[in-house]
Amino acid sequence: MKNYKNIQSFDDLIEVEHGKIGSESRNQFEEKSQMFIISEMLKEARKEANLTQEQLADKTGTKKSYISKLENGKGNVQLSTLIRIFEIGLNKRVGLTFL
Repeated sequence: MKNYKNIQSFDDLIEVEHGKIGSESRNQFEEKSQMFIISEMLKEARKEANLTQEQLADKTGTKKSYISKLENGKGNVQLSTLIRIFEIGLNKRVGLTFL
């Protein structure tokens, strides 16, 4: 059973649930979290642009099924493809921050 007694912050909770930074389980959690964020941003931007998944796929040279996978956090995406989807398909600028 996990010990929640000394948790004082969200970071503490994440560490109890998923391990210390750099551990395999923490890395998997962080990767899934980032994919979830990207998928939600993609869905929101597509809806704001009043495009269907199929229309976005057509504009960016991908398939509807690929857009669907990305929006559901199920697919891997190359950075170049992600940039093309946002910049060409959705007319959004993409910026990266490395921490």
